[in-house]
Amino acid sequence: MEKYSFSFSAPCILACICILIPSVHGDLSYTFPEETKLQYVIGNVAKDIGLDVKRLSARKARIETEGSAKRYCDINLNSGNLVVAETIDREKLCGSKISCILNFELVLENPLDVHRISLQIQDVNDNAPRFPNDRITFNMMESTDKGERFRLDEAHDSDIGQNSVQEYSLERNNHFVLSVKENTEGGKYAELVMEKELDRELTKEIDLIFTATDGGTPQRSGTAVIHINVLDANDNTPVFSQSVYKVTLAENAALGAEVVTVIATDADEGVNGEVSYEFSRISDTAEKLFSIDRITGRITVNGNIDYEEETTYEMRVQAKDGSGLTSTAKIIIDITDVNDNSPRIILKSLNDPIPENSIVGTEVAIINIQDNDSIDNRKVRCSIHENVPFKLNPSIKNYFSLVTTSLLDREKESDYNITIIATDGGSPPLSTSMTIHLTISDVNDNPPVFKQQSYTAYVMENNKPGTSVSSVTAGDPDWRQNGTVMYSLVPSEINGLPASSFLSVNSDTGVIQAVRSFDYEKFRNFKVQVVARDNGSPPLSSNVTVSVFISDENDNSPQILYPAPEGKSLMTEMVPKAALSGSLVSKVIAVDADSGQNAWLSYQIVKSTDPGLFNIGLHSGEIRAQRDITESDSMKQNLVISVKDNGQPPLSATCSVYLLISDNLAEVPELKDMTYEESNSKLTFYLIIALVSVSTFFLTFIILILAVRFCHRRKPRLLFDGAVAIPSAYLPPNYAEVEGAGTLRSSYNYDTYLTTGSRTSDFKFITSYNDSTLTAGGTLKKVQNETLAASLITLNNIGEADEVRILAFPLFGDFVI
Repeated sequence: MEKYSFSFSAPCILACICILIPSVHGDLSYTFPEETKLQYVIGNVAKDIGLDVKRLSARKARIETEGSAKRYCDINLNSGNLVVAETIDREKLCGSKISCILNFELVLENPLDVHRISLQIQDVNDNAPRFPNDRITFNMMESTDKGERFRLDEAHDSDIGQNSVQEYSLERNNHFVLSVKENTEGGKYAELVMEKELDRELTKEIDLIFTATDGGTPQRSGTAVIHINVLDANDNTPVFSQSVYKVTLAENAALGAEVVTVIATDADEGVNGEVSYEFSRISDTAEKLFSIDRITGRITVNGNIDYEEETTYEMRVQAKDGSGLTSTAKIIIDITDVNDNSPRIILKSLNDPIPENSIVGTEVAIINIQDNDSIDNRKVRCSIHENVPFKLNPSIKNYFSLVTTSLLDREKESDYNITIIATDGGSPPLSTSMTIHLTISDVNDNPPVFKQQSYTAYVMENNKPGTSVSSVTAGDPDWRQNGTVMYSLVPSEINGLPASSFLSVNSDTGVIQAVRSFDYEKFRNFKVQVVARDNGSPPLSSNVTVSVFISDENDNSPQILYPAPEGKSLMTEMVPKAALSGSLVSKVIAVDADSGQNAWLSYQIVKSTDPGLFNIGLHSGEIRAQRDITESDSMKQNLVISVKDNGQPPLSATCSVYLLISDNLAEVPELKDMTYEESNSKLTFYLIIALVSVSTFFLTFIILILAVRFCHRRKPRLLFDGAVAIPSAYLPPNYAEVEGAGTLRSSYNYDTYLTTGSRTSDFKFITSYNDSTLTAGGTLKKVQNETLAASLITLNNIGEADEVRILAFPLFGDFVI
């Protein structure tokens, strides 16, 4: 901080001591001299109001002017000191007023607090006394008596108090001395006193140096020349009609408007009675605003008068006659206020943007309304024009707080234009408006919302990995990262495997893609959950279920369950020679792992020994006699059956059905020509041994069968009119029957009946597949043991009505009758 050196008189030293002592007037009051340099420390406001210096910045402490655009002081937020921000000239601010006070406001926010600061500007002797005229002329009669007094012009010093004019002195001479007196206002003036009579014949003119000195330190002075013309006698001075002229003038008075006319009369005649007028004491400011007519004494407006700058003007008018005798009168002009200033809306603080989750009553802005007019003209009403969720709460003086009245929602309204109108109480009233643009900042208060409550997707089986399955979309009305949606799968399992091994979702677009190729025959549908999560803090999310249905593709050929394909087992059906047209002789059973129309099977005979003897049901696979069988028909019949599905393109499979037309088991050996034409000789040898072994065991158990026969309920049988018996073991466990879509309509029992039509009873033996024939995958396994296609055994002493059911007959295993 710069240091200054001053010299003070004793009264001035006492006044300067007051600088360090805050005045008790108002909230805070300080006194300091004018003309101080910038950053001069006036006082510490933080200490004086009892506030920690560190809180000044947090509470946005600032100095606000009151009714003035200039800021003469400011606050140092680091130290709390009130410092000079602009050099102050007391004479320009307050003129001749004894008390020169500047009013400011210390504004603190959060909470709002206002302290009034009064600054008493102390005068410094920076102006020298000066006379209205550099030359004072007197025309004195030589007959003037000794002791006659002549009032001299007062010297004007813009300073006040001790720094104003304190002394008058006169150059030493032989005729005059100086008498200094005090007027009613405390000012001093001088009179020229004749000490020795004049003698015009000796001296016609006299020039004296008249000096005015102030009481400041350093002392300053001003001079004027008193010029005396020695004349004949003039014994009357001008006399004003009033000693004090007090008038009222409106601030909007036009240029040239009359303020007042002063009148002074002189009882002398001729030149000695002619009176002229002039200002004898007037401030620099008033001198620019008013002028006086020297002849008439009419005072008029010569400049723009503003009540807000000065409310009262004081001046002195001097009347002088032709001989130089003078008298003075005081002029007091009171300026009246006119409502010529609109209110000013000053935005002191604005919290922009404001979060949308702000509570009701949150302070948004602080405004100050100022009106430089007075009394009713400065009374201000403040209101908000629009229907917005804000209101103005009046605070200290003309401060208002703009607060919220309801909860804000950025998704409904992202910003507001708040128009504030201030109207004064003048007549007519004047008003001002200000529009505050307020932005609502986003808060992550909305989770992503899917456009659908659930999604359904369809995908063909055997798809390629990476195939797009579906797409989900979620919207979030929040802004920027709060509204940016990312997609992911909710961790879950499908058939014991993680869902991420089946599907993936693009985190940005929500496109769902297949990770693997699907197989309709393994699973037909599954569900996953997709989560949409925003990037807010904390993030919000929502889930949606995506149901994926796998569509069937014709990728499985029909599989023939009965009869077994060639090379795995050989079977021969025995057809009675007396079979009539329409008799069921056999049945082809096939399945298709596909579904729907892809599993609709049709049967067709593509090759037969006798094309006109048998036909097959298109959809049932039942082989029936197309006509009555005759003796001329070949005993060995071979049918090649084609089974085709209804897919696009269709797939097919073929099988061979071997039929034997015979009524007598004795004819069975002839089968070797039909069923084993392509077998090697070793197989025939093995079959003969097998037949002998089986026959031996069979005869042993036949007696036991007859013994327990009567313990069981006899089961009626139809001869050749029912379905051909097929073992249930032919049905693979995973071929579930679907109504209207499958290939099997009922379960079949594999039964063998004694033939009728001769006195002997013939048996037909056909082996079944074991349980391992079909796997869960729907494919046929190889038969571990070659089965015996047919065996003929002659049994005696068995009646025609007796029947024997052969459940299974392996080649070298046990059999059950």
